[in-house]
Amino acid sequence: YGFLGYPVSQAADITCFGGEIVPVGEDQEPLIEQCREIVRKFNSIYGETLKEPHTLLSSNKRIKGLDGNEKMGKSLGNAIYLSDSDEVISKKVMGALTDPARIKKDDPGNPDICMVAYYHNLFSKDEVETVCEECKAGVRGCVACKKQLIQNIIKEFEPLRERRKYYEERPEELKKILMEGTEKARQEAKLTMKKVKEAMKLDY
Repeated sequence: YGFLGYPVSQAADITCFGGEIVPVGEDQEPLIEQCREIVRKFNSIYGETLKEPHTLLSSNKRIKGLDGNEKMGKSLGNAIYLSDSDEVISKKVMGALTDPARIKKDDPGNPDICMVAYYHNLFSKDEVETVCEECKAGVRGCVACKKQLIQNIIKEFEPLRERRKYYEERPEELKKILMEGTEKARQEAKLTMKKVKEAMKLDY
């Protein structure tokens, strides 16, 4: 039932805190729409009580896995994590899917079916056009292309890693933030439940 009832649980998480704008990936849009339907149904019965949420998508609505799979995921083993070390990132990128028809370094490549080119689009905005042109012309090898991508990913992740390291070294400060956030969420949830019970005539 956990899998079947997940959309309802997610709807409870969103509406409990009055969420109106929910940042999600493209694959989560149906779940948010289901949440909207639940809210509309509840409000049609009990009056305007809950807020109807809306999705917020980034420019990268869905990120493919390093293996070319349409979905990046832990269970698929094709993801790069913010917590990955330089060595782990390097190993993962070096194993990323490239144009299988490209055998030799100077063979013309097809960036459209290469996951390294795909990730250059995410991490090498200023260089991706040159990268793809050199690939198609056979003047840039896959290894050099991957090494450049590795450096760009590491550079992009550096500020996040520094922030993560800061809190890893200060567990008490982190615990304090979590507890304060929990209490704030608890108070917000109480207000929502009070409105829900009043609307359903359960406030006794």
